[in-house]
Amino acid sequence: MFQTFDVTARPEQGPPRLAALRKELAAEGLDGFLVPRADAHQGEYVAPHDERLAWLTGFTGSAGFCAVLRDIAGVFIDGRYRTQVKRQVAADYTPVPWPEVQLADWLKEQLPDGGKIGFDPWLHAAGQITALTQDLKGSGITLAQCGNLVDRIWQDQPAPPMQPVSAHPLDHAGESADEKCARLAKGLRDAGQAAAVITLPDSIMWLLNIRGSDVARNPVAHGFAILHSDARVDLFMAAGKLARLDGHFGSSVSVHAPEAFLDATAAINGSVAADSGTVPQIVADALGERMVPAGDPCALPKARKNAAEIEGSAAAHLRDGAAIAEMLAWLDAQPPGTITEIDVVKKLEALRREDPALCDISFETIAGTGENGAVMHYRVTGETDTTLQDGHLLVLDSGGQYLDGTTDITRTIAIGTPGEEERAAFTRVLQGMIAMSRLRWPKGLAGRDIECIGRMPLWLAGQDFNHGLGHGVGAYLSVHEGPQRLARTSHVPFEPGMILSNEPGYYREGAFGIRIENLLVVEQAPALDSGDPEREMLCWRTLTFAPIDRRLVNASMLTADETSWLDSYHQEVLAKIGPQLSPAAQVWLDAATAPL
Repeated sequence: MFQTFDVTARPEQGPPRLAALRKELAAEGLDGFLVPRADAHQGEYVAPHDERLAWLTGFTGSAGFCAVLRDIAGVFIDGRYRTQVKRQVAADYTPVPWPEVQLADWLKEQLPDGGKIGFDPWLHAAGQITALTQDLKGSGITLAQCGNLVDRIWQDQPAPPMQPVSAHPLDHAGESADEKCARLAKGLRDAGQAAAVITLPDSIMWLLNIRGSDVARNPVAHGFAILHSDARVDLFMAAGKLARLDGHFGSSVSVHAPEAFLDATAAINGSVAADSGTVPQIVADALGERMVPAGDPCALPKARKNAAEIEGSAAAHLRDGAAIAEMLAWLDAQPPGTITEIDVVKKLEALRREDPALCDISFETIAGTGENGAVMHYRVTGETDTTLQDGHLLVLDSGGQYLDGTTDITRTIAIGTPGEEERAAFTRVLQGMIAMSRLRWPKGLAGRDIECIGRMPLWLAGQDFNHGLGHGVGAYLSVHEGPQRLARTSHVPFEPGMILSNEPGYYREGAFGIRIENLLVVEQAPALDSGDPEREMLCWRTLTFAPIDRRLVNASMLTADETSWLDSYHQEVLAKIGPQLSPAAQVWLDAATAPL
């Protein structure tokens, strides 16, 4: 079981930690130091050992970084965290809207006479450093590799994780590790490359059909890998983690200590594929001119789920939907003013854990009521726990890590009697979710091409939200998985088998939040009599089945097609989920899924 640590700085702890870091800056002759939310593997989530940003600043978001200078410390956060950062960091830190304000521009403004900025080369991707160096050209500001200054002052830093690794069953993986390695090795040979360096934990897990628990809520283990063009794999992972595998690896996989990784990369003869967006700068330095900037070779194959992975995910969603329905039935029976956000979190997690196939939740459950719902990635604590009151909305975003699939679902629930403004905003969010769910599109389009479909009803009302419409999801892997996204910055074309979330929202700071989320899988669209037979089309199939709160729907705002979609969806929910429920929850679900 993953051991958790609370490494977050409380507001009063931030200033002394910042002062200690500045003493290290002076000792090193530096004018600044970069503190990313990253580890050497460049995954989205990090172990307690690597929670340097949270320990230093108090900010716990899943993306962002801090640039500590001698007289200012900027915490760079994107639109998802503008409200959250205000709550979490002390006044000694300055929130900086990012990417609207780029790091290089901010550094130039703060250091007009130039300066030296230190960074840990294990924690920054090569592409990041190359781009930053270019953007700083001519400013007199230079970047300098150095040891990690935060680690020097973090006296009770948790040890690196050393959790055991297990084999992922073939009937869930759908393809053996040897077959995957052979398939990807052929791609290397075709490209004239001797090997590929792989640093992302979920890529290594997928490639070798293993799972770990080094990172909370993510079934991954820390390590590095080199895939050779002859399909051999060098795996750099602590041997103690692999003791339970019992011969899972064949003769094509060789295990080495993680400390041997840099020397092994330096010894490769020939060109080496590496993803400049994720490979650490220190690894790129070891590869030198042999490095060929290329995407992670596992990324697209992993994203294109095979039949076994899709079947498993669909099955997991049906069981997960039953837990959600039981939760919603219980919640509806609690009078306003009698339960809190923590009560909701505990109840839902307890219901999920009744499924023996559940390995963990897939992320910390978000249960935000009233103004807490406007914090997109809100995480309830003892200090923020709020009672659900009449007229509140509750944003409930949660998921499970099941052996056969990963789930992620959001429902917004009315507590008591909702206001008309909230109902109107909810209906627009629902219209966007329905529009995306019904969409057919020509093959070759990416998230940037279709994401606006899910925003249009909000845009027409002068409203919007500061997060992407959707993200990729793994197969008993990371709940956030690339490279595909439903986002205006995503250029990766959608392909059959990809699983993504569809989650439009609306957030009124200080008042309420709304989000509705289903997971969808990309499929070939069936032919239409009116269609062009030579134009290949794609569509979505919904995986998530749980009721949407009809009390929040202003039916007069919906078109006939939108009403038909919602009624049909609810009938599927009733048919697929109803037989799994307790008698009381079945009665509740009959009413919750009644036609509008």
